[in-house]
Amino acid sequence: MDYKQLLSLFKKKKKLPEFNFNTIGVDMHSHILPGIDDGAPTVKESIMMAKHFVDLGFTKLIATPHIMADYYRNTPDTINKALNLLQEELQKQNIAIEVEASAEYYLDETFENKLDKGDLMVMGKDYLLFELSYINYPNNLKDIVKKINDKGLKPILAHPERYPYLFGSIENFYKIKEFGCYFQLNTISLTGYYGKQTQKVAEELCQSMMIDFIGSDMHHLKHADALAESLFSPELKTLLNEGGIQNKMLL
Repeated sequence: MDYKQLLSLFKKKKKLPEFNFNTIGVDMHSHILPGIDDGAPTVKESIMMAKHFVDLGFTKLIATPHIMADYYRNTPDTINKALNLLQEELQKQNIAIEVEASAEYYLDETFENKLDKGDLMVMGKDYLLFELSYINYPNNLKDIVKKINDKGLKPILAHPERYPYLFGSIENFYKIKEFGCYFQLNTISLTGYYGKQTQKVAEELCQSMMIDFIGSDMHHLKHADALAESLFSPELKTLLNEGGIQNKMLL
């Protein structure tokens, strides 16, 4: 979605958004690195995604490719090679956006071993992004969060609004926060992209001021369209104005 397409979207809405993502500057969850997970398949698609981020007001991206034992066995080496490819192409095309790399760790049987070894790609100085199964609540979640904290790291749970087994009560989310965990909302959840129930939970988390970071979780260009759509969300406006979002800590 280039600037002309953005204007077309805004005309359909019959208004302009009151803000863009320049207010936070950094997107800290995306799958923009080429060819290493279920995100951008090639550098060409990575560049198209990067242009959308620029159009929406971002000045920095932290790419977070999946690390999963059964599907995406990424390492710092594979991630940094993909990062270098993207950075070189951005420079060639004079696209003014900074890109760094971290990872989105899946809480599987290999994660604790990586944690023990210290073989982790953090964002900023000490933030660690991780995700859970969409099917089953991990019984060791409290212990893992404690262990991450004991290692001197700050755990960020990716998209808590997308785990159906937490939907029953807002208290389920409070418990995880009490373990010592930050929450990262997928901004596009506020548009209904993942369904109405996820949107409802996302709105409740925003209204309860439980969100610490926001991220696009962008995998492809449909996500870019939804990200632009999220600029009309009243919950996002409140988060950015009053919610204490900490993305700028990662600039």
